[in-house]
Amino acid sequence: MTPAAVTGTRDESRSALLRVALAAMTWGTIPLFVRAVDANAMVIVFWRVTFAGIVIAAVGLVTGQLKTWRTVPLRRRFAILGMGVLLAVNWTLYLGALQLTNVAVATLLAYCGPVLVALLTPLVAKEPFDRRIVLPLLLSFGGIVAIIGPQDLSLGDGRRLLGAALALASAFTYALLVLNVKRVVAGVPSVVYMTGEYLSAGLVLLPAVLLLPGPSRPIEWGALAALGIVDTAITGLLFISALRRVRADHAAALTYAEPVSSVLFSAAFLHEPITAATAIGGALVVAGGIRVARMEPQQGIETPGIVPEGVE
Repeated sequence: MTPAAVTGTRDESRSALLRVALAAMTWGTIPLFVRAVDANAMVIVFWRVTFAGIVIAAVGLVTGQLKTWRTVPLRRRFAILGMGVLLAVNWTLYLGALQLTNVAVATLLAYCGPVLVALLTPLVAKEPFDRRIVLPLLLSFGGIVAIIGPQDLSLGDGRRLLGAALALASAFTYALLVLNVKRVVAGVPSVVYMTGEYLSAGLVLLPAVLLLPGPSRPIEWGALAALGIVDTAITGLLFISALRRVRADHAAALTYAEPVSSVLFSAAFLHEPITAATAIGGALVVAGGIRVARMEPQQGIETPGIVPEGVE
């Protein structure tokens, strides 16, 4: 590989990782919007994917990209729809966990996801294990433990235990999503992939919306719209475009920026205090992210080439 090619690969990788970090920091606003909505987790997820799907489909119609759906192989179409079902399950599990158990327990267990991505990458993504990712993951996961604090990790009754189980299940579904996106999205424009994914997720959750009480106040609809447009459609485009250019485990490690930004947003808008332990934990997460961003591309370790946008 020539020096110019190495530099180009490095720049593309860092640009992609920056997009992941930006998306993760934006996801830190999710708790603010979820708290504003008094509804079942499945109802919240339905409206989240509905608002996101409307925006992404509109982009696809304006740009003409949705027309390429008919050229996507049938097997790939079913895979995209299957990813939508998995997405609906993942988000419902996590929001359900937040409603049943401590936020600390739900967050800690759900953020085992990036660790699972690193462990499963050789098996699912068929990419060699990158030992360099171990230290950043340890730093980031340690930071999350410091932010949460051991005093908040109490399970208590059966309701909280069920919430913990849902959070752990969300970590596994998250890992499957991240590891399979790169394979499924290959040769498919991001807008087309996301439209199919959100449509599938919405259809799966539609019965819950018909049977359960939904949002009624303007502030709830505003929160759901922000959740769908900002925290799903826009950040989804950022994240998927980045995954085309970097390893899944490298991208997943940077998603630890989400709980750190959640703390900052909570302090700014909900007036929740930032403790010394929170500051230390945040510093550890940032250190882990910087470590990932500074990794140099290595032959045989970095993912081979860029996953194309155009239909194969």
